Amino acid sequence: MARFELKLPKMGESVAEATITNWLKEVGDKIEADEAVLEIATDKVDSEVPSEVSGILVEQLFGKDDLVQVGQTIAIIETEGGETAAPENVNTVQETAAPAEVAEIEKTIESVKETVTSQDFSGSDKFFSPLVKNIAKEEGLSLNELENIAGSGKDGRVTKEDILKYVEARKSGSVQASQAVEAAPKVVVETPKAEAPKAVEPVVQKSQQAVPVSVNGADEIVEMDRMRKLISGYMVASVQTSAHVQSFIEVDVTNIVKWRDKVKAAFEKREGEKLTFTPIMMEAVAKALKDFPGMNISVDGDYIIKKKNINLGMAAALPNGNLIVPVIKNADQLNLVGMAKAVNDLGNRAKAGKLKPDDTQGGTYTVTNVGTFGSVFGTPIINQPQVGILALGAIRKVPAVIETPEGDFIGIRQKMFLSHSYDHRVVDGALGGSFVKRVAEYLEAFDVDRDF
Repeated sequence: MARFELKLPKMGESVAEATITNWLKEVGDKIEADEAVLEIATDKVDSEVPSEVSGILVEQLFGKDDLVQVGQTIAIIETEGGETAAPENVNTVQETAAPAEVAEIEKTIESVKETVTSQDFSGSDKFFSPLVKNIAKEEGLSLNELENIAGSGKDGRVTKEDILKYVEARKSGSVQASQAVEAAPKVVVETPKAEAPKAVEPVVQKSQQAVPVSVNGADEIVEMDRMRKLISGYMVASVQTSAHVQSFIEVDVTNIVKWRDKVKAAFEKREGEKLTFTPIMMEAVAKALKDFPGMNISVDGDYIIKKKNINLGMAAALPNGNLIVPVIKNADQLNLVGMAKAVNDLGNRAKAGKLKPDDTQGGTYTVTNVGTFGSVFGTPIINQPQVGILALGAIRKVPAVIETPEGDFIGIRQKMFLSHSYDHRVVDGALGGSFVKRVAEYLEAFDVDRDF
């Protein structure tokens, strides 16, 4: 029997396990080589596991939400030439039924599959993504069912999570095949009944210090998605772990703004990449970390770990509003072109959901650009187990005192704030303040005649 064991692939040096979030293929489904079989999630990144061979999925060794170790077999795929892969009830029929009856059963199954596949939902006035349509086809949903699923996406669009929740409820019998249900994560409490607080009990139980929430009929209770729950846990843990303190400094970046305006068109033409302010800032941070290695450390109990490599984390906002921190490895070894390519690559893959688990591992210091959202400065929370994080504020035109040999005068300058949060357990004010001051000095001393 030609049976292929699909194993959880290695996803990075520091990633040892992942959670199965969804099976994209069911037992009996045909799979093409390189086609995604299931979706998995590490503590930071969601990704898909493709099949290395073509064949039929005959066994799922783990269920949804199961934790799997790297290298473990998660499914069995029967390649061409093996025995027929079919559900157990079909096998039982084949053992006891005559060949003619088996052929008739197989014909009926194929007929049903063709009927489901032929459904294209083109008669609907609503927009459904190709992924949602494919799931609806595979699960045998009618057009009426699909149209009546309450969507939680933009403009009420049905998302993957919405349709999967509906399918799960449909299989469990909590809704009928023709009955429309609201998206599972969204619960609207119409009246302040005694039962209403039960909707928030799972959240309360997760923290003994949680304060009871008053719910009335106009409120809407929406469960956090998986990533938001993880982020929530990370933020609380960081505040409870590190003694946060901040230093702020204002920086004159007029020369950087003028230089970028002058070269950005030529840069994009030559390199095929857009030149933003972020790689320029990251270059200065990497230089400052070489000057102050005491900021490029982590804490493990009573021990300080001095990091050899400078790996800059780059906080990036996802389309759904969540946050992820891909890492630029060995950032101090990159020139401006290399830094720009790394920033753009990680940023684009973060938005597209194409980051690999290893892309978010190994950071030694983090930079977040709060100026993107118009903030002048902020007080960011440290990304554990690091000891510092720098927030870049918005660049603004402001009146400033300009000192010259002929005297001082008022002029318009481009300025921004740098906000440095650091762990006061191991970084004192002198080090934390000196580091952010050095970053500012590198930015203000930017060479306007440099090539890129």
